[in-house]
Amino acid sequence: MIIWLASYPKSGNTWIRLFLDNLLSSNDHFSINNHVIEQFPLKKHFLELKTNVNDLNELAMDCTAAQARLNLDDKVKIFKTHNAFWKWQDGERFFTDEKNTLGVIYIVRDPRNIITSVLNYFHKESYKVALNFMREDKVIGGGVKDSILPTIIASWTNHYNSWKKFKKNYLLVRYEDLLNNPNKEFFKITKYLNKVGNFSFDEDKIYSTIENCAFKNLSKEEDVHGFIDNTNSNKKLKQKFFNLGPKNQWQNILNDEIKREIETSFEKEMKELGYL
Repeated sequence: MIIWLASYPKSGNTWIRLFLDNLLSSNDHFSINNHVIEQFPLKKHFLELKTNVNDLNELAMDCTAAQARLNLDDKVKIFKTHNAFWKWQDGERFFTDEKNTLGVIYIVRDPRNIITSVLNYFHKESYKVALNFMREDKVIGGGVKDSILPTIIASWTNHYNSWKKFKKNYLLVRYEDLLNNPNKEFFKITKYLNKVGNFSFDEDKIYSTIENCAFKNLSKEEDVHGFIDNTNSNKKLKQKFFNLGPKNQWQNILNDEIKREIETSFEKEMKELGYL
């Protein structure tokens, strides 16, 4: 059965993944490039189904079948995804279902901070363009040569609301709480995994991994070793994945106009999450 690390892009998913990668690894040496947790979907997940993964309709129709094959070993596993919990065109196909999913850790971030990361990471021309990206339902990534397949992310609003509907073992984590109290939030995650998936963690290793995952340490690791999950275009531009981190504070970056537009676009959800 699968436990998902799900989030809209640039919301802190990678941070939690790296924490769990190193916590679950048998290697005592901390690394940002030692992935225990895979992303879903990848091309290899569909090979036995002979899915044409370049056909979005066929890919969507086979998502749960691919997960069922992954679950044949009857083990609890964790996957990272940026997919929304979408419902496909026939109304009967979903990104996942309760037969394949044990639980969801959903990571959410204030959209006023996401927008700067979207602007930089996806190379948008302006904050206006980045905001339109966040407001529109869309598919990102994929291509004939890509191992990571197209991702149906929807809008920021629809992404958050879609996963909220998945009630089975749903845990909400706010990125801002991770920043302000990492010990409390990371221990909340490990306790959840212990309860839901029967994972067992050494407390001392939890503390040391939290320290290793501090943004300044992740940034230093990227300087020395690079980060394999950064996009090829960013690597060519020598643009880091761990770019601003805690320095990405909308209060110091956004002008009043774009701030108001974001708050108007996402008002209901931002109030619900305590951002307004």
